[in-house]
Amino acid sequence: MSSPGFELPLRLLLAFRVLIDELHAELARQGHPDIRPMHGFVMQAIGPQGTTAVDLGRTLGVSKQAAGKTVDTLERIGYVERTPDPADTRRKVIRLTPYGMDALNRSARIFDDLRARWATELGEDRLNALESDLRRMTPANLWRLDTPGWFGNL
Repeated sequence: MSSPGFELPLRLLLAFRVLIDELHAELARQGHPDIRPMHGFVMQAIGPQGTTAVDLGRTLGVSKQAAGKTVDTLERIGYVERTPDPADTRRKVIRLTPYGMDALNRSARIFDDLRARWATELGEDRLNALESDLRRMTPANLWRLDTPGWFGNL
């Protein structure tokens, strides 16, 4: 007996939620108690080179003001800083701080640990098959960061 169609997206969303909740619980234990799930999208969009609020909003699919509000929060809790743009002093470049980079680096290691736990629970072959099937059914670009805009706003 097959499941109703609506269950598939809900199960995928729940799997995402379980992983993200476990990531954030571990990040809190490792010294990042204030970071929130949406912050990960924003910090990935900022990237190692930095970005402007306009470009950040475009990447995330939100307004410059919505992006700026989240950057304000990230700046207040120490994950990003605004610096003058060397090419145009009227603009500010948003950059990750060492604390922000630490959060991203820890996140990568925690995700590896979570994946390993899923492999232990499901079996490596089944997890590989699941990942392969998801690759087949989804776009190749893993870094589609406009999810905040797609959900409505930050």
